[in-house]
Amino acid sequence: MSEYQYYEFTAVDRPLTGRERAELRSLSTRADITATSFVNTYEWGDFKGDPRTLMERYFDAHLYLANWGTRQLMLRLPKHVLDPATVARYCQGDSASAWTAGTHVIVDLHDEDEDGDDEWDLDGHGLLTSIIPVRAGLAAGDLRLLYLAWLRCVQSAEIADDEPEPPAPAGLGSLDAALTAVAEFLRIDPDLIAAAATGSTPAASGEPTAAQLRTWVVGLPVRDKDSILADLITDGDSHLRNRLLRRYRDAQPTEASTPTTARTAGELLATAADLRAERERLDAERRERDRVR
Repeated sequence: MSEYQYYEFTAVDRPLTGRERAELRSLSTRADITATSFVNTYEWGDFKGDPRTLMERYFDAHLYLANWGTRQLMLRLPKHVLDPATVARYCQGDSASAWTAGTHVIVDLHDEDEDGDDEWDLDGHGLLTSIIPVRAGLAAGDLRLLYLAWLRCVQSAEIADDEPEPPAPAGLGSLDAALTAVAEFLRIDPDLIAAAATGSTPAASGEPTAAQLRTWVVGLPVRDKDSILADLITDGDSHLRNRLLRRYRDAQPTEASTPTTARTAGELLATAADLRAERERLDAERRERDRVR
């Protein structure tokens, strides 16, 4: 049987130049290359390029999928948008790591099929599209993706049982479609996510309204308003809106999300085991009722 490897890279913050596309073409004559993407599927052979290097030079997101169980997701953000020190609090193992390259920080999330079963019905097309919105959320201060990365390390036994959890963001119990897609892609245990959600406050109700934002902007110091306008006109920073939304949310005292007492990795695993046992018991009872009926 043939192998299946799927590579997809996406440029979000700026399009690729003609010279950059030519450089990428030298790595693959078969790849679909546009001003914002590089996509290639391999059934025989391997990709000649280094995904880490491509992320450092060209792209903002990368997804890799192989039918022997390997799955990988990389996201790149400017360091002024995502603090590397914050990333380091959550990315603590082989399954979730990060590094800095120039003005960017790159998050690398990885999963290997623990059972070693080959998957022959895979198709990577569309997966990165369903996941990419988490990058904007991360830029706006939503740290749930990083917490899921930490859970992936816990599930892979890369975190000691007595290691305390990092701050649990709000809304772990109500993941949106993109975060759910990440959790499914990385095969994070739903019971472990449910266990973590017991220490997470509810998420804020949707995006702030235009009236709320206007009231907040009116209250900003004049110097801050001048700085924002200057950045808007001169920098062309695609993350300016996300940075302002993060600043707005940080200013709302009702959105504190850190639990009063941090749990340990071992405690979360034990809670997940209890939740799993209870779920399986209820499922067994339901099946028995169905059988009797």
